Amino acid sequence: MTEKRENHLPADSVGALDPAAMRLQELVSETKRLNRLSNRGFMALALFLLVCITAWQGFFFLPGPDTVTAMLGKPPSPRIISIALLIYTFSAIMLSLSRMTMSIEHRSSFCHVGYLSGFFLFYYFAKALEDNYWAVFGAGVTIIGVESYRIWSYCSEAITKKKEDMEFIRKTGRLPVEE
Repeated sequence: MTEKRENHLPADSVGALDPAAMRLQELVSETKRLNRLSNRGFMALALFLLVCITAWQGFFFLPGPDTVTAMLGKPPSPRIISIALLIYTFSAIMLSLSRMTMSIEHRSSFCHVGYLSGFFLFYYFAKALEDNYWAVFGAGVTIIGVESYRIWSYCSEAITKKKEDMEFIRKTGRLPVEE
């Protein structure tokens, strides 16, 4: 028979938790938040792959390029779109790498899915999606891959620090020294 063990934290005479116990609870909830955050990159990659599948099928749910261009006007040329894709790819990777080196918590990898979807749509409306599909796909996998690794790396490092702090509190009953 298994026994469910509850985590009882020490309380002072008034019934409130002592500072170490409060900090321990904060660390546990922060660790759970970081675990959830570390999976955002995989969710963004899954969403991007879903967009890629619909682009591969020619955006079957959208009106034809001629219908849209009749309403909105001529799209940019495929060459201009490719130059913009190249600039965006370089900029997104540099931004992600700089955030990684500075250990900045920035959660957004879903915005890249939106931007890359825009490139798929521009190529679709310019009737050049078939020729440029793999360029957007490769750029997207690279950008989202780097961004996912950055988020995962940040969260893993922070979780390790939080676990060390929790272990210190459990062993000593005191708050760890803030750095």
